[in-house]
Amino acid sequence: MSERFYLGIDGGGTTCRARVTDAAGRTLGEGVAGAANVTLGVDVSVAAILQAADSAFAAAGLDAAAKAKTRGGFGLAGANVPSLADGVRAARWPFAAIAVASDAEIACLGAHGGGDGAILIAGTGSQGLAIVGGKTTTVGGWGFAVSDDASGAILGRAAARAAVSAVDGLEQQTALTDAVMAGLGGSPAHAVEWAATAKPRDYAAFVPLVLDHAAQHDPVANQLLANAVAEAAHLLDRLVALGARRVCLMGGLTDVYLARLPERFATVMVPPQGDAMDGALALARTAVPKQ
Repeated sequence: MSERFYLGIDGGGTTCRARVTDAAGRTLGEGVAGAANVTLGVDVSVAAILQAADSAFAAAGLDAAAKAKTRGGFGLAGANVPSLADGVRAARWPFAAIAVASDAEIACLGAHGGGDGAILIAGTGSQGLAIVGGKTTTVGGWGFAVSDDASGAILGRAAARAAVSAVDGLEQQTALTDAVMAGLGGSPAHAVEWAATAKPRDYAAFVPLVLDHAAQHDPVANQLLANAVAEAAHLLDRLVALGARRVCLMGGLTDVYLARLPERFATVMVPPQGDAMDGALALARTAVPKQ
């Protein structure tokens, strides 16, 4: 087997997608696994990548020998932290070579076909990234604990906080706060137990409740959603200030935000030319085997 293969990995906070192509770029197989956010642990990310890759290779009918002739491009949430990206690079891989970047970098590569532009990923996590004049600048995306303000996880956490405050009589109690509290176990004490092991994706699971109740004009849901849109606008303003003239929104909250963003963004928001997987596969082609 002399043919070279390419593996694209799009590893987010909820799922890890894999796609294997041949040298001509034809898709041979795809696979999916769980969260690959490196901030959850390098071992967690590596395990998800390998599981998704195994599924993709199996779907393609390729064996271990093919992996040894594969170059991988891994775009991972949290890989904008150099020490975490280095941890992924240092892991034992069955592939000929790998290149590691953040999920935002591969998204931007795919969205603008390698040209200048910016993206705002708004899913379980959030991150902005601009490529202008050959310079790459990230905005946000430093993880659930200290950043990710336009993310589903932060919106879900805000809903959880509102639910607890409503029970304590500190904020308005509505159908939304009742529904979220039920999801937290029914009381603030149970919410504490739930939060002790909750991951960003667990908080993000409350977002559909916020959206459903906002559609029913629930005042708390409307305010939480307005706050989230304002955070997205804040990030977009920074990307534009960096010189980006084309910005793509990506992730599960894309339609939610596009429908609510201020009018000033109408001239810069554009649809992506490609997706994060296109960017991951482009990254894979830059991977160089170690000598």
